[in-house]
Amino acid sequence: MTWELKNDRPIYLQLMEQLKLRIISGAYLPGSKLPAVRELAAEASVNPNTMQKALSELERDGLLYANRTSGRFITEDISMIEALKFDLAQEQLTLFLEQMEKLGFTKEEIREFLLKHLEN
Repeated sequence: MTWELKNDRPIYLQLMEQLKLRIISGAYLPGSKLPAVRELAAEASVNPNTMQKALSELERDGLLYANRTSGRFITEDISMIEALKFDLAQEQLTLFLEQMEKLGFTKEEIREFLLKHLEN
């Protein structure tokens, strides 16, 4: 999974989002150790301080935890990861529905559109 960063929003927020996606998609498994800050920063081509900020925020949210001698780990709380997955899916669905309504689709047309595409 490549790091896709844009200049439209703070980089640390984008890093947080991408780390969350990696966690909920299973790229980083619950309880697994994250690479070191410098390694992640080099991989994402960002300043280590920026990566540190993103990781600290994820720690504050409870998605990561630190062991002073061993590094950072993904939470083992599966229900937290599933809740995050559901919340992110809900956000995406809301954005999709708003865009479809802006395009002039009715709720029934959106339903038919989705059903047609899910059948394929």
